[in-house]
Amino acid sequence: MSDNRVFVSRLAGRPVFDPYGDRIGKMRDVVVLERWDELPRVTGMVVEIPGRKRVFIPIADIISVTGGQVISNERINIRRFKQRGGEYRVLAEIIGRSRKTVTDGELMLIEDAAIEQTRQSEWVIADVFVKQAKKPQTAFGRAKTKTIGWQELQHNSDAAGSTSAEQLIKTMVDLKPSDLAENLLELPDTRRREVVAALSDSMVADALEEMNEEDQVQILAWLDSDRAADVLDHMEPDDAADLIYALPERHGQELLNLMEPAEAEDVRRLLAYEQDTAGGLMNPSPIVLSSEASVAAALAMIRNQEIPPAMAAAAYVTLPPYETPTGEYQGIVHFQRMLRFPPHERLSALLEEIEPVHVAASAAEVARRLATYDLVAVPIVDDNNSLVGVVTIDDVLDHLLPDDWRHADDTPENGGS
Repeated sequence: MSDNRVFVSRLAGRPVFDPYGDRIGKMRDVVVLERWDELPRVTGMVVEIPGRKRVFIPIADIISVTGGQVISNERINIRRFKQRGGEYRVLAEIIGRSRKTVTDGELMLIEDAAIEQTRQSEWVIADVFVKQAKKPQTAFGRAKTKTIGWQELQHNSDAAGSTSAEQLIKTMVDLKPSDLAENLLELPDTRRREVVAALSDSMVADALEEMNEEDQVQILAWLDSDRAADVLDHMEPDDAADLIYALPERHGQELLNLMEPAEAEDVRRLLAYEQDTAGGLMNPSPIVLSSEASVAAALAMIRNQEIPPAMAAAAYVTLPPYETPTGEYQGIVHFQRMLRFPPHERLSALLEEIEPVHVAASAAEVARRLATYDLVAVPIVDDNNSLVGVVTIDDVLDHLLPDDWRHADDTPENGGS
């Protein structure tokens, strides 16, 4: 292995290659084992391989480490990484922590950590880049930064000060919601709570939508009521309704009262239906237009990035009003069909008379309809044939699959050392 010194934050997201130059995955974190009165020993790296799966590569299997890439040997254990006692992840748990210095007790925030190889071929955290946790009380004062040895910091639990999740969050901002959720759930509870506190409401909402009920409830319990309501405002109405349904009734009502009125109204309508019915599964905010609307107008609404892909697969045509519950349902115009017509064409010329499902129908009936006609989404109507929502294929899958399907793994979990 090459003898070098690398700051861990510069490795985050960098490619990992095998000896032949083929890409294995991305480096996501460095795992270390803290030792009494010694430098923390690097035990390996957490690497994301295709399929968004995170595995552990022991440091003995790492051939080269540079600021631009990591090269591993051919032996890759594809069992999912599971952290063991005494191990810490540098990005997730060390960077962002505050520790006091040994000499004067000054509180310093760890901004980065450098790993390097010793003469005994052991990789350790030797130095850390730190910043004053408390800024100087002067008009032009700036927090002092410097690189110091690991052993210049106090590392007992009483020496720990404030924490920052800034560096860790930088590695999460571009993740898809499902990957963000997995990243959060991999963190120890204390660190996860700090990260959730620092994330934006929309990112927390995205992550919650990809978690099972137990994890959702735990994270929501960490938030004060006002912030919890703000997060629910950012969630899809059907997901927010499922989460509120899982809460104690008094807490759920409190959060509904704190939500934005329009968002709360959608959620309350969904809560009126049994969870295993079309009404309980549906999203009450489809794209609804009149038959006289143009293809250009429909495509403009479909381009809205806040609309989930399954919901943007089609526009639903009704009589006025055009918000659920709408006027009489008339049909669907699928996105792909719109692309085959000029922008000025009216939707009435493209209408497909897909039969809707009644709001009281069972989830099984909705699944059969989707499968029979190869649909991505199916319209849901009430007794007056008014469109009240849409059930998408992912809504049905979430309902039919086991609660822990997101975290299921066919292979045993491996430890870090």
